[in-house]
Amino acid sequence: MTKLKFLDQPPRFLFFTGKGGVGKTSIACATAIQLADEGLRVLLVSTDPASNVGQVLGVNIGNQITVIPSVSNLAALEIDPQAAAQAYRDRIVGPVRGVLPDSVVNNIEEQLSGACTTEIAAFDEFTALLTDSALTVDYEHIVFDTAPTGHTIRLLQLPGAWSGFLDEGKGDASCLGPLAGLEKQRSQYKSAVDALADPMRSRLILVARAQQATLREVARTHKELAAIVLSQQYLIINGILPPAEARHDPLAAAICKREQQALATMPDVLKVLSCDHIELKPFNLVGLAALRQLLTTAAPTITDNEANTLAIQMPSLSTLVDAIAKDGHGLVMLMGKGGVGKTTLAAAVAVELARRGLPVHLSTSDPAAHLSETLNGALDNLTVSRIDPQAETERYRLQVLATKGAQLDAKGRALLEEDLRSPCTEEIAVFQAFSRVIREAGKKFVVMDTAPTGHTLLLLDATGAYHREVSRQMSNSSTHYLTPMMQLQDPKQTKVLLVTLAETTPALEAANLQADLRRAGIEPWAWVINNSIAAATVQSTLLRQRAANELPEIEAVATIHAQRYAVVPLLKEEPVGVERLLELSVVSH
Repeated sequence: MTKLKFLDQPPRFLFFTGKGGVGKTSIACATAIQLADEGLRVLLVSTDPASNVGQVLGVNIGNQITVIPSVSNLAALEIDPQAAAQAYRDRIVGPVRGVLPDSVVNNIEEQLSGACTTEIAAFDEFTALLTDSALTVDYEHIVFDTAPTGHTIRLLQLPGAWSGFLDEGKGDASCLGPLAGLEKQRSQYKSAVDALADPMRSRLILVARAQQATLREVARTHKELAAIVLSQQYLIINGILPPAEARHDPLAAAICKREQQALATMPDVLKVLSCDHIELKPFNLVGLAALRQLLTTAAPTITDNEANTLAIQMPSLSTLVDAIAKDGHGLVMLMGKGGVGKTTLAAAVAVELARRGLPVHLSTSDPAAHLSETLNGALDNLTVSRIDPQAETERYRLQVLATKGAQLDAKGRALLEEDLRSPCTEEIAVFQAFSRVIREAGKKFVVMDTAPTGHTLLLLDATGAYHREVSRQMSNSSTHYLTPMMQLQDPKQTKVLLVTLAETTPALEAANLQADLRRAGIEPWAWVINNSIAAATVQSTLLRQRAANELPEIEAVATIHAQRYAVVPLLKEEPVGVERLLELSVVSH
Protein backbone atom coordinates (compact mmCIF):
# COMPACT_ATOMS: atom_id res chain seq x y z
CA MET A 1 0.00 0.00 0.00
CA THR A 2 1.40 3.40 -1.00
CA LYS A 3 1.72 5.78 1.93
CA LEU A 4 0.09 9.15 1.46
CA LYS A 5 2.49 12.10 1.42
CA PHE A 6 0.82 13.98 4.26
CA LEU A 7 1.43 10.93 6.50
CA ASP A 8 5.14 10.70 5.69
CA GLN A 9 7.05 11.25 8.95
CA PRO A 10 4.16 13.16 10.52
CA PRO A 11 5.02 15.74 13.21
CA ARG A 12 3.23 15.85 16.57
CA PHE A 13 0.45 18.26 15.51
CA LEU A 14 -1.64 17.64 12.37
CA PHE A 15 -4.27 20.21 11.34
CA PHE A 16 -6.98 19.67 8.73
CA THR A 17 -8.68 22.73 7.30
CA GLY A 18 -10.76 23.66 4.25
CA LYS A 19 -14.30 24.72 3.41
CA GLY A 20 -17.29 22.68 4.56
CA GLY A 21 -18.33 19.54 2.75
CA VAL A 22 -14.86 18.52 1.51
CA GLY A 23 -14.35 15.68 4.00
CA LYS A 24 -12.10 17.22 6.68
CA THR A 25 -13.74 15.35 9.54
CA SER A 26 -13.62 11.97 7.78
CA ILE A 27 -9.97 12.38 6.82
CA ALA A 28 -8.99 13.64 10.29
CA CYS A 29 -10.74 10.66 11.91
CA ALA A 30 -9.20 8.20 9.44
CA THR A 31 -5.74 9.70 10.06
CA ALA A 32 -6.11 9.43 13.84
CA ILE A 33 -7.26 5.78 13.53
CA GLN A 34 -4.38 4.88 11.20
CA LEU A 35 -1.75 6.40 13.53
CA ALA A 36 -3.34 4.67 16.53
CA ASP A 37 -3.41 1.35 14.64
CA GLU A 38 0.35 1.79 14.17
CA GLY A 39 0.71 1.75 17.97
CA LEU A 40 1.02 5.51 18.51
CA ARG A 41 -0.94 7.31 21.25
CA VAL A 42 -3.25 9.80 19.50
CA LEU A 43 -5.61 12.56 20.64
CA LEU A 44 -8.23 13.65 18.07
CA VAL A 45 -9.58 17.16 18.69
CA SER A 46 -12.50 18.90 16.97
CA THR A 47 -12.60 22.70 17.08
CA ASP A 48 -15.75 22.87 14.95
CA PRO A 49 -18.84 24.27 16.75
CA ALA A 50 -20.94 21.84 14.68
CA SER A 51 -18.64 18.90 15.44
CA ASN A 52 -19.78 15.45 14.33
CA VAL A 53 -16.61 13.52 15.22
CA GLY A 54 -18.60 11.56 17.78
CA GLN A 55 -21.16 10.53 15.21
CA VAL A 56 -18.49 9.52 12.67
CA LEU A 57 -16.73 7.38 15.30
CA GLY A 58 -19.97 6.12 16.83
CA VAL A 59 -19.09 7.36 20.35
CA ASN A 60 -20.44 10.16 22.57
CA ILE A 61 -17.43 12.42 23.15
CA GLY A 62 -18.17 15.94 24.36
CA ASN A 63 -15.99 18.53 26.06
CA GLN A 64 -13.62 16.16 27.83
CA ILE A 65 -10.93 13.77 26.67
CA THR A 66 -12.73 10.48 25.97
CA VAL A 67 -11.10 7.12 25.28
CA ILE A 68 -12.38 5.48 22.08
CA PRO A 69 -12.90 1.90 23.31
CA SER A 70 -12.93 0.26 19.87
CA VAL A 71 -9.56 1.78 18.84
CA SER A 72 -6.54 1.11 21.03
CA ASN A 73 -4.36 4.19 21.71
CA LEU A 74 -7.03 6.67 20.54
CA ALA A 75 -8.83 9.36 22.58
CA ALA A 76 -10.94 12.27 21.34
CA LEU A 77 -12.14 15.68 22.48
CA GLU A 78 -14.84 17.97 21.07
CA ILE A 79 -14.26 21.54 22.26
CA ASP A 80 -17.62 22.83 23.49
CA PRO A 81 -17.77 26.48 22.37
CA GLN A 82 -20.63 27.39 24.72
CA ALA A 83 -18.90 25.96 27.80
CA ALA A 84 -15.64 27.60 26.73
CA ALA A 85 -17.43 30.94 26.29
CA GLN A 86 -18.95 30.77 29.78
CA ALA A 87 -15.56 30.02 31.33
CA TYR A 88 -14.05 32.87 29.31
CA ARG A 89 -16.75 35.31 30.47
CA ASP A 90 -16.24 34.27 34.09
CA ARG A 91 -12.50 34.84 33.78
CA ILE A 92 -12.94 38.31 32.26
CA VAL A 93 -15.84 39.58 34.36
CA GLY A 94 -14.95 37.98 37.72
CA PRO A 95 -12.01 40.26 38.63
CA VAL A 96 -13.97 43.48 37.90
CA ARG A 97 -17.25 42.48 39.58
CA GLY A 98 -17.57 44.66 42.69
CA VAL A 99 -14.70 46.87 41.52
CA LEU A 100 -16.43 48.64 38.63
CA PRO A 101 -20.00 50.01 38.76
CA ASP A 102 -22.77 47.46 38.11
CA SER A 103 -23.78 49.33 34.94
CA VAL A 104 -20.29 48.90 33.50
CA VAL A 105 -20.14 45.21 34.48
CA ASN A 106 -23.57 44.61 32.90
CA ASN A 107 -22.39 46.31 29.72
CA ILE A 108 -19.30 44.08 29.64
CA GLU A 109 -21.45 40.96 30.05
CA GLU A 110 -23.73 42.13 27.20
CA GLN A 111 -20.72 42.63 24.94
CA LEU A 112 -19.41 39.18 25.87
CA SER A 113 -22.73 37.48 25.05
CA GLY A 114 -22.10 37.36 21.30
CA ALA A 115 -21.00 34.57 19.02
CA CYS A 116 -17.65 36.27 18.45
CA THR A 117 -16.84 35.75 22.14
CA THR A 118 -17.73 32.08 21.68
CA GLU A 119 -15.28 31.86 18.79
CA ILE A 120 -12.50 33.53 20.78
CA ALA A 121 -13.15 31.29 23.81
CA ALA A 122 -12.98 28.09 21.75
CA PHE A 123 -9.81 29.49 20.22
CA ASP A 124 -8.35 29.89 23.72
CA GLU A 125 -8.90 26.18 24.34
CA PHE A 126 -7.30 25.33 21.01
CA THR A 127 -4.15 27.35 21.83
CA ALA A 128 -3.98 25.74 25.27
CA LEU A 129 -3.78 22.30 23.61
CA LEU A 130 -0.86 23.58 21.54
CA THR A 131 1.02 25.12 24.43
CA ASP A 132 0.02 23.47 27.73
CA SER A 133 2.07 20.26 27.79
CA ALA A 134 0.27 19.00 30.93
CA LEU A 135 -2.92 18.55 28.87
CA THR A 136 -1.30 16.59 26.07
CA VAL A 137 1.78 14.96 27.60
CA ASP A 138 0.28 11.46 27.18
CA TYR A 139 -0.04 11.70 23.37
CA GLU A 140 2.51 11.31 20.59
CA HIS A 141 0.21 12.87 17.98
CA ILE A 142 -2.62 15.41 18.24
CA VAL A 143 -4.92 15.55 15.21
CA PHE A 144 -7.14 18.64 14.84
CA ASP A 145 -10.34 18.52 12.81
CA THR A 146 -11.12 21.98 11.39
CA ALA A 147 -8.03 23.89 12.38
CA PRO A 148 -8.78 27.63 12.54
CA THR A 149 -9.02 29.33 9.18
CA GLY A 150 -7.62 32.77 8.42
CA HIS A 151 -10.74 34.42 9.89
CA THR A 152 -10.09 32.98 13.34
CA ILE A 153 -6.35 32.73 13.28
CA ARG A 154 -5.99 36.50 12.79
CA LEU A 155 -6.71 36.62 16.51
CA LEU A 156 -3.19 35.30 17.04
CA GLN A 157 -1.77 38.44 15.52
CA LEU A 158 -3.59 40.86 17.83
CA PRO A 159 -1.60 42.03 20.87
CA GLY A 160 -4.84 41.97 22.75
CA ALA A 161 -6.96 45.12 22.96
CA TRP A 162 -9.92 42.98 21.85
CA SER A 163 -9.66 40.78 24.94
CA GLY A 164 -9.14 43.38 27.58
CA PHE A 165 -7.50 46.53 28.87
CA LEU A 166 -7.84 48.05 32.28
CA ASP A 167 -5.36 50.70 33.36
CA GLU A 168 -6.30 52.75 36.41
CA GLY A 169 -9.85 53.37 35.21
CA LYS A 170 -8.91 54.59 31.72
CA GLY A 171 -11.09 53.52 28.83
CA ASP A 172 -14.84 52.99 28.77
CA ALA A 173 -17.40 50.22 29.01
CA SER A 174 -15.77 48.32 26.13
CA CYS A 175 -12.68 47.61 28.27
CA LEU A 176 -13.06 43.93 28.97
CA GLY A 177 -10.49 42.70 31.48
CA PRO A 178 -7.38 43.11 33.64
CA LEU A 179 -4.03 43.76 32.00
CA ALA A 180 -2.43 40.86 33.90
CA GLY A 181 -4.82 38.39 32.27
CA LEU A 182 -4.15 39.96 28.90
CA GLU A 183 -0.41 39.45 29.27
CA LYS A 184 -0.98 35.76 30.05
CA GLN A 185 -3.08 35.33 26.89
CA ARG A 186 -0.54 37.24 24.82
CA SER A 187 2.20 34.85 25.93
CA GLN A 188 0.06 31.77 25.21
CA TYR A 189 -0.86 33.05 21.74
CA LYS A 190 2.77 33.75 20.87
CA SER A 191 3.67 30.20 21.89
CA ALA A 192 0.83 28.89 19.72
CA VAL A 193 2.09 30.84 16.69
CA ASP A 194 5.58 29.47 17.26
CA ALA A 195 4.23 25.90 17.40
CA LEU A 196 2.11 26.32 14.27
CA ALA A 197 4.97 27.87 12.31
CA ASP A 198 7.47 25.11 13.21
CA PRO A 199 7.35 22.32 10.56
CA MET A 200 9.09 19.97 12.98
CA ARG A 201 6.10 20.27 15.33
CA SER A 202 3.11 21.07 13.08
CA ARG A 203 1.73 20.15 9.66
CA LEU A 204 -1.22 21.99 8.12
CA ILE A 205 -3.24 19.98 5.59
CA LEU A 206 -5.63 21.79 3.24
CA VAL A 207 -8.54 19.58 2.15
CA ALA A 208 -10.35 20.30 -1.13
CA ARG A 209 -12.48 18.69 -3.81
CA ALA A 210 -11.66 18.61 -7.53
CA GLN A 211 -13.87 21.62 -8.24
CA GLN A 212 -12.66 24.94 -9.60
CA ALA A 213 -14.50 27.10 -7.04
CA THR A 214 -13.31 24.95 -4.13
CA LEU A 215 -9.71 25.00 -5.33
CA ARG A 216 -9.80 28.78 -5.73
CA GLU A 217 -11.05 29.10 -2.16
CA VAL A 218 -8.33 26.76 -0.87
CA ALA A 219 -5.76 28.88 -2.70
CA ARG A 220 -7.05 31.95 -0.85
CA THR A 221 -6.82 30.10 2.47
CA HIS A 222 -3.27 29.01 1.61
CA LYS A 223 -2.19 32.59 0.90
CA GLU A 224 -3.87 33.96 4.02
CA LEU A 225 -2.25 31.37 6.29
CA ALA A 226 1.14 31.69 4.56
CA ALA A 227 1.01 35.45 5.16
CA ILE A 228 0.97 34.78 8.90
CA VAL A 229 3.98 32.40 8.74
CA LEU A 230 2.02 29.13 8.34
CA SER A 231 3.67 28.30 5.02
CA GLN A 232 4.42 24.58 5.48
CA GLN A 233 1.22 23.18 3.98
CA TYR A 234 0.09 19.96 2.34
CA LEU A 235 -2.91 19.49 0.03
CA ILE A 236 -5.45 16.66 -0.21
CA ILE A 237 -7.87 16.49 -3.14
CA ASN A 238 -10.67 14.32 -1.80
CA GLY A 239 -13.51 12.40 -3.45
CA ILE A 240 -12.16 12.10 -7.01
CA LEU A 241 -14.34 9.85 -9.18
CA PRO A 242 -12.25 6.91 -10.51
CA PRO A 243 -11.91 7.19 -14.32
CA ALA A 244 -13.00 3.55 -14.76
CA GLU A 245 -16.53 4.57 -13.69
CA ALA A 246 -16.83 6.84 -16.75
CA ARG A 247 -16.69 4.11 -19.40
CA HIS A 248 -20.41 3.43 -19.79
CA ASP A 249 -22.03 6.35 -17.96
CA PRO A 250 -22.47 9.80 -19.56
CA LEU A 251 -22.94 11.51 -16.18
CA ALA A 252 -19.85 9.85 -14.68
CA ALA A 253 -17.87 10.74 -17.82
CA ALA A 254 -18.92 14.39 -17.51
CA ILE A 255 -17.95 14.46 -13.81
CA CYS A 256 -14.55 12.91 -14.57
CA LYS A 257 -13.88 15.42 -17.33
CA ARG A 258 -14.91 18.31 -15.05
CA GLU A 259 -12.68 17.10 -12.21
CA GLN A 260 -9.65 16.52 -14.41
CA GLN A 261 -10.10 19.99 -15.92
CA ALA A 262 -10.24 21.51 -12.41
CA LEU A 263 -7.06 19.68 -11.40
CA ALA A 264 -5.24 20.73 -14.58
CA THR A 265 -6.12 24.40 -14.08
CA MET A 266 -5.75 24.65 -10.29
CA PRO A 267 -4.12 27.87 -9.03
CA ASP A 268 -0.33 27.93 -9.30
CA VAL A 269 0.14 28.43 -5.54
CA LEU A 270 -1.42 24.98 -5.00
CA LYS A 271 0.59 23.19 -7.68
CA VAL A 272 3.80 23.57 -5.67
CA LEU A 273 2.32 21.94 -2.55
CA SER A 274 2.86 18.29 -1.70
CA CYS A 275 -0.45 16.76 -2.83
CA ASP A 276 -2.42 13.52 -2.30
CA HIS A 277 -5.47 12.35 -4.25
CA ILE A 278 -8.16 10.29 -2.49
CA GLU A 279 -10.73 8.56 -4.68
CA LEU A 280 -14.49 8.76 -4.12
CA LYS A 281 -15.72 5.80 -2.10
CA PRO A 282 -19.05 4.05 -2.66
CA PHE A 283 -19.91 3.99 1.05
CA ASN A 284 -20.77 6.61 3.67
CA LEU A 285 -17.78 7.55 5.78
CA VAL A 286 -19.34 6.70 9.14
CA GLY A 287 -18.04 3.96 11.42
CA LEU A 288 -14.60 2.42 11.92
CA ALA A 289 -14.79 -0.05 9.03
CA ALA A 290 -15.48 2.72 6.50
CA LEU A 291 -12.86 5.08 7.99
CA ARG A 292 -10.17 2.39 7.86
CA GLN A 293 -10.77 2.07 4.09
CA LEU A 294 -10.72 5.81 3.35
CA LEU A 295 -6.94 6.28 3.18
CA THR A 296 -6.15 2.99 1.42
CA THR A 297 -5.36 2.81 -2.29
CA ALA A 298 -7.00 -0.62 -2.68
CA ALA A 299 -10.18 -0.66 -4.76
CA PRO A 300 -13.24 -0.97 -2.51
CA THR A 301 -15.89 -3.64 -2.96
CA ILE A 302 -18.98 -2.21 -4.64
CA THR A 303 -22.38 -3.86 -4.46
CA ASP A 304 -24.51 -2.86 -7.43
CA ASN A 305 -27.85 -1.48 -6.37
CA GLU A 306 -30.96 -0.67 -8.35
CA ALA A 307 -31.18 2.74 -6.68
CA ASN A 308 -32.91 4.44 -9.57
CA THR A 309 -35.75 1.93 -9.65
CA LEU A 310 -36.78 2.69 -6.07
CA ALA A 311 -39.83 4.92 -5.81
CA ILE A 312 -39.23 8.06 -3.76
CA GLN A 313 -40.89 11.45 -4.07
CA MET A 314 -38.44 14.11 -5.25
CA PRO A 315 -40.17 17.48 -5.60
CA SER A 316 -38.37 19.88 -7.91
CA LEU A 317 -36.98 23.29 -7.01
CA SER A 318 -39.62 24.89 -9.25
CA THR A 319 -42.36 23.73 -6.85
CA LEU A 320 -40.73 25.81 -4.10
CA VAL A 321 -40.32 28.78 -6.44
CA ASP A 322 -44.03 28.54 -7.32
CA ALA A 323 -44.92 29.05 -3.65
CA ILE A 324 -42.34 31.82 -3.19
CA ALA A 325 -43.54 33.70 -6.28
CA LYS A 326 -47.14 33.94 -5.04
CA ASP A 327 -46.18 36.65 -2.51
CA GLY A 328 -44.83 38.99 -5.20
CA HIS A 329 -41.98 40.18 -2.96
CA GLY A 330 -40.03 39.19 0.19
CA LEU A 331 -36.69 38.07 1.54
CA VAL A 332 -35.41 34.61 0.54
CA MET A 333 -32.30 33.49 2.46
CA LEU A 334 -30.30 30.41 1.51
CA MET A 335 -28.29 29.04 4.42
CA GLY A 336 -26.10 26.03 5.01
CA LYS A 337 -22.60 24.76 5.50
CA GLY A 338 -19.92 25.71 2.98
CA GLY A 339 -19.60 23.47 -0.05
CA VAL A 340 -23.26 22.48 -0.42
CA GLY A 341 -24.00 24.84 -3.33
CA LYS A 342 -25.81 27.79 -1.73
CA THR A 343 -24.44 30.29 -4.25
CA THR A 344 -25.60 28.21 -7.21
CA LEU A 345 -29.05 27.60 -5.75
CA ALA A 346 -29.48 31.26 -4.75
CA ALA A 347 -28.72 32.17 -8.36
CA ALA A 348 -31.13 29.48 -9.60
CA VAL A 349 -33.99 30.74 -7.39
CA ALA A 350 -33.33 34.36 -8.42
CA VAL A 351 -33.17 33.49 -12.13
CA GLU A 352 -36.40 31.46 -11.95
CA LEU A 353 -38.23 34.32 -10.20
CA ALA A 354 -36.88 36.88 -12.67
CA ARG A 355 -37.86 34.66 -15.62
CA ARG A 356 -41.45 34.94 -14.38
CA GLY A 357 -41.26 38.72 -14.68
CA LEU A 358 -40.77 39.42 -10.96
CA PRO A 359 -38.25 42.06 -9.79
CA VAL A 360 -35.32 40.40 -7.99
CA HIS A 361 -32.20 41.64 -6.18
CA LEU A 362 -29.68 38.80 -5.78
CA SER A 363 -26.99 39.50 -3.18
CA THR A 364 -24.32 37.60 -1.26
CA SER A 365 -22.53 38.12 2.02
CA ASP A 366 -20.17 35.21 1.31
CA PRO A 367 -16.51 36.31 1.43
CA ALA A 368 -15.82 33.74 -1.29
CA ALA A 369 -18.61 35.01 -3.53
CA HIS A 370 -18.92 33.35 -6.92
CA LEU A 371 -22.22 34.90 -8.00
CA SER A 372 -20.97 36.77 -11.04
CA GLU A 373 -19.18 33.74 -12.47
CA THR A 374 -22.17 31.50 -11.67
CA LEU A 375 -24.61 33.80 -13.47
CA ASN A 376 -22.22 34.51 -16.35
CA GLY A 377 -24.66 36.92 -17.96
CA ALA A 378 -27.56 39.32 -17.43
CA LEU A 379 -31.32 38.83 -17.22
CA ASP A 380 -34.27 41.21 -17.26
CA ASN A 381 -35.74 42.01 -13.81
CA LEU A 382 -32.55 40.83 -12.05
CA THR A 383 -29.97 43.01 -10.26
CA VAL A 384 -26.93 41.52 -8.58
CA SER A 385 -24.79 42.86 -5.75
CA ARG A 386 -22.13 41.63 -3.38
CA ILE A 387 -21.55 42.65 0.20
CA ASP A 388 -17.76 42.93 0.14
CA PRO A 389 -16.52 42.18 3.68
CA GLN A 390 -13.25 44.08 3.19
CA ALA A 391 -14.91 47.20 1.78
CA GLU A 392 -17.66 47.16 4.43
CA THR A 393 -15.12 46.67 7.22
CA GLU A 394 -13.07 49.63 6.02
CA ARG A 395 -16.20 51.78 5.79
CA TYR A 396 -17.20 50.79 9.35
CA ARG A 397 -13.65 51.32 10.68
CA LEU A 398 -13.49 54.85 9.31
CA GLN A 399 -16.94 55.61 10.72
CA VAL A 400 -15.96 54.45 14.23
CA LEU A 401 -12.66 56.33 14.16
CA ALA A 402 -14.44 59.51 13.03
CA THR A 403 -17.01 59.28 15.86
CA LYS A 404 -15.80 57.36 18.90
CA GLY A 405 -12.12 57.84 18.02
CA ALA A 406 -12.44 61.62 17.75
CA GLN A 407 -12.81 61.92 21.54
CA LEU A 408 -9.80 59.73 22.46
CA ASP A 409 -6.19 60.66 23.18
CA ALA A 410 -3.37 59.15 21.08
CA LYS A 411 -3.05 56.06 23.30
CA GLY A 412 -6.79 55.46 23.38
CA ARG A 413 -7.06 55.90 19.61
CA ALA A 414 -4.23 53.40 19.08
CA LEU A 415 -6.08 50.86 21.22
CA LEU A 416 -9.30 51.49 19.32
CA GLU A 417 -7.53 50.96 15.98
CA GLU A 418 -6.13 47.69 17.30
CA ASP A 419 -9.56 46.63 18.50
CA LEU A 420 -10.96 47.34 15.02
CA ARG A 421 -8.54 44.80 13.51
CA SER A 422 -10.41 42.00 15.27
CA PRO A 423 -12.47 39.60 13.09
CA CYS A 424 -15.48 40.67 15.20
CA THR A 425 -15.35 44.04 13.43
CA GLU A 426 -15.96 42.38 10.08
CA GLU A 427 -19.12 40.69 11.34
CA ILE A 428 -20.57 44.00 12.58
CA ALA A 429 -19.72 45.74 9.31
CA VAL A 430 -21.25 42.96 7.19
CA PHE A 431 -24.37 43.03 9.36
CA GLN A 432 -24.86 46.74 8.68
CA ALA A 433 -24.63 46.15 4.93
CA PHE A 434 -26.93 43.12 5.22
CA SER A 435 -29.52 45.30 7.00
CA ARG A 436 -29.42 47.85 4.17
CA VAL A 437 -30.08 45.20 1.52
CA ILE A 438 -32.97 43.40 3.21
CA ARG A 439 -34.95 46.64 3.54
CA GLU A 440 -35.68 46.33 -0.19
CA ALA A 441 -37.71 43.14 0.39
CA GLY A 442 -40.87 45.19 1.02
CA LYS A 443 -41.20 45.96 -2.68
CA LYS A 444 -39.24 43.25 -4.54
CA PHE A 445 -37.67 39.84 -3.99
CA VAL A 446 -34.31 39.93 -2.24
CA VAL A 447 -32.48 36.60 -2.56
CA MET A 448 -29.53 36.37 -0.15
CA ASP A 449 -26.71 33.87 -0.62
CA THR A 450 -25.27 33.79 2.90
CA ALA A 451 -21.78 32.87 4.07
CA PRO A 452 -21.17 29.37 5.52
CA THR A 453 -23.02 28.47 8.68
CA GLY A 454 -20.56 29.76 11.29
CA HIS A 455 -20.42 33.22 9.79
CA THR A 456 -24.16 33.26 9.21
CA LEU A 457 -24.85 32.57 12.87
CA LEU A 458 -22.42 35.30 13.88
CA LEU A 459 -24.32 37.65 11.59
CA LEU A 460 -27.65 36.58 13.05
CA ASP A 461 -26.26 37.03 16.53
CA ALA A 462 -25.33 40.61 15.61
CA THR A 463 -28.88 41.00 14.30
CA GLY A 464 -30.24 39.77 17.63
CA ALA A 465 -28.01 42.10 19.67
CA TYR A 466 -29.20 45.03 17.55
CA HIS A 467 -32.81 43.90 18.02
CA ARG A 468 -32.40 43.75 21.81
CA GLU A 469 -30.81 47.21 21.90
CA VAL A 470 -33.56 48.81 19.76
CA SER A 471 -36.29 47.07 21.75
CA ARG A 472 -34.79 48.39 24.99
CA GLN A 473 -34.60 51.93 23.63
CA MET A 474 -38.13 51.85 22.19
CA SER A 475 -39.86 50.09 25.10
CA ASN A 476 -41.38 53.34 26.43
CA SER A 477 -42.21 54.75 23.01
CA SER A 478 -45.32 54.40 20.87
CA THR A 479 -43.21 54.68 17.69
CA HIS A 480 -43.58 51.74 15.28
CA TYR A 481 -40.24 50.06 14.60
CA LEU A 482 -39.00 47.01 12.70
CA THR A 483 -35.57 45.49 13.39
CA PRO A 484 -33.87 43.08 10.95
CA MET A 485 -34.39 40.24 13.47
CA MET A 486 -38.14 40.92 13.50
CA GLN A 487 -38.09 40.74 9.71
CA LEU A 488 -36.20 37.41 9.79
CA GLN A 489 -38.61 35.97 12.36
CA ASP A 490 -41.72 36.88 10.33
CA PRO A 491 -42.56 34.01 7.92
CA LYS A 492 -44.69 36.40 5.83
CA GLN A 493 -41.61 38.52 5.11
CA THR A 494 -38.77 35.98 5.11
CA LYS A 495 -38.35 32.45 3.77
CA VAL A 496 -35.22 30.58 4.89
CA LEU A 497 -34.12 27.71 2.64
CA LEU A 498 -31.63 25.29 4.21
CA VAL A 499 -29.30 23.79 1.61
CA THR A 500 -27.73 20.38 2.19
CA LEU A 501 -26.50 17.26 0.43
CA ALA A 502 -27.97 13.76 0.71
CA GLU A 503 -25.06 12.66 2.88
CA THR A 504 -24.84 11.94 6.61
CA THR A 505 -22.61 14.82 7.70
CA PRO A 506 -24.15 17.69 5.69
CA ALA A 507 -27.66 16.54 6.68
CA LEU A 508 -26.68 16.49 10.36
CA GLU A 509 -25.14 19.97 10.06
CA ALA A 510 -28.32 21.28 8.42
CA ALA A 511 -30.43 19.79 11.23
CA ASN A 512 -28.15 21.47 13.81
CA LEU A 513 -28.45 24.78 11.95
CA GLN A 514 -32.24 24.41 11.94
CA ALA A 515 -32.18 23.95 15.72
CA ASP A 516 -29.99 27.07 16.12
CA LEU A 517 -32.34 29.11 13.94
CA ARG A 518 -35.37 27.93 15.91
CA ARG A 519 -33.68 29.05 19.14
CA ALA A 520 -33.40 32.48 17.51
CA GLY A 521 -37.12 32.40 16.70
CA ILE A 522 -36.55 31.74 12.97
CA GLU A 523 -38.41 28.80 11.44
CA PRO A 524 -36.82 27.45 8.22
CA TRP A 525 -39.37 27.43 5.41
CA ALA A 526 -37.91 24.60 3.30
CA TRP A 527 -34.92 22.33 2.74
CA VAL A 528 -33.16 21.90 -0.61
CA ILE A 529 -31.12 18.73 -1.21
CA ASN A 530 -28.51 19.62 -3.83
CA ASN A 531 -26.39 17.57 -6.26
CA SER A 532 -28.43 14.40 -5.71
CA ILE A 533 -27.23 11.32 -7.59
CA ALA A 534 -30.49 9.52 -6.74
CA ALA A 535 -32.37 12.26 -8.62
CA ALA A 536 -30.18 11.77 -11.70
CA THR A 537 -29.89 8.88 -14.15
CA VAL A 538 -26.69 6.84 -13.66
CA GLN A 539 -25.22 3.56 -14.89
CA SER A 540 -21.89 3.66 -13.03
CA THR A 541 -21.81 0.95 -10.35
CA LEU A 542 -20.14 3.27 -7.83
CA LEU A 543 -22.62 6.08 -8.46
CA ARG A 544 -25.55 3.68 -8.21
CA GLN A 545 -24.28 2.59 -4.80
CA ARG A 546 -23.95 6.21 -3.69
CA ALA A 547 -27.46 6.91 -5.01
CA ALA A 548 -28.79 4.08 -2.84
CA ASN A 549 -26.92 5.55 0.16
CA GLU A 550 -28.72 8.87 -0.43
CA LEU A 551 -32.24 7.49 -0.12
CA PRO A 552 -32.38 7.23 3.72
CA GLU A 553 -31.08 10.82 4.00
CA ILE A 554 -33.70 12.12 1.55
CA GLU A 555 -36.42 10.22 3.41
CA ALA A 556 -35.27 11.70 6.75
CA VAL A 557 -35.51 15.22 5.31
CA ALA A 558 -38.96 14.47 3.88
CA THR A 559 -40.43 12.84 6.99
CA ILE A 560 -38.53 14.31 9.97
CA HIS A 561 -36.72 17.58 9.28
CA ALA A 562 -38.52 19.66 6.67
CA GLN A 563 -41.97 21.21 6.33
CA ARG A 564 -41.38 21.19 2.57
CA TYR A 565 -38.37 20.25 0.46
CA ALA A 566 -36.94 19.96 -3.04
CA VAL A 567 -34.31 17.70 -4.59
CA VAL A 568 -31.92 19.07 -7.21
CA PRO A 569 -30.12 16.47 -9.36
CA LEU A 570 -26.41 16.30 -10.08
CA LEU A 571 -26.02 17.63 -13.63
CA LYS A 572 -23.61 16.66 -16.40
CA GLU A 573 -22.60 20.27 -16.94
CA GLU A 574 -21.72 22.71 -14.17
CA PRO A 575 -24.71 25.01 -13.57
CA VAL A 576 -23.05 28.16 -14.90
CA GLY A 577 -25.08 30.61 -16.96
CA VAL A 578 -28.77 31.43 -16.97
CA GLU A 579 -29.91 28.47 -19.12
CA ARG A 580 -28.19 25.84 -16.98
CA LEU A 581 -29.38 27.51 -13.78
CA LEU A 582 -32.95 27.18 -15.05
CA GLU A 583 -32.33 23.44 -15.58
CA LEU A 584 -31.80 23.06 -11.82
CA SER A 585 -35.49 23.73 -11.23
CA VAL A 586 -36.53 20.45 -12.83
CA VAL A 587 -35.68 16.96 -11.56
CA SER A 588 -34.46 14.80 -14.39
CA HIS A 589 -36.69 11.79 -13.88
